[in-house]
Amino acid sequence: MTSRLPEAPADGPTADLLRARRQGVLTTLDRLLLHSPPVAEGWNALLGALRRGTTLPGDLRELVVLRVAALAGAAFAWAAHEPIARDAGLTDQHLAALRAADAGADDGWTPVQAAVLAFTDASARAVTVPDDVFDAVRAHLDDRQVVELAVLVGGYGMVTRFLVALQVPPPGGAVPG
Repeated sequence: MTSRLPEAPADGPTADLLRARRQGVLTTLDRLLLHSPPVAEGWNALLGALRRGTTLPGDLRELVVLRVAALAGAAFAWAAHEPIARDAGLTDQHLAALRAADAGADDGWTPVQAAVLAFTDASARAVTVPDDVFDAVRAHLDDRQVVELAVLVGGYGMVTRFLVALQVPPPGGAVPG
């Protein structure tokens, strides 16, 4: 399976910026973004900040990324982030729950993970986050982290929509199980 668009050339200053964030490697996603250097540069800055500039713990960050990927059916994002999520402490049970249609609080989540998962589901599915869901997150996260959480859900919503619309296959073309 190949993407709906051909990959752009991997040269120039924008490609160098993307390479720097990815430790020298460009992904198919990057090569597609390079069709629009200004968009690729903005994307690179935003996603770099979301991945390395927030105060959210890694398990919460990757829980959000994988849940949004699962809800959108974005195999590329899942394949890219599953190893990161495992390194951040998410277990096979967590990963299975994130893939489930209804990843509930009885799936081995800590209270903060359950609250973040409920927030992610509400925001990604309906956009509106009910007061009780917001209050549950607020009981665990400070102001900065609430902002980072909301932008993380929206940012990876953007990522997954791009990946799905352009039918970007996961590395190696295999859809993870």
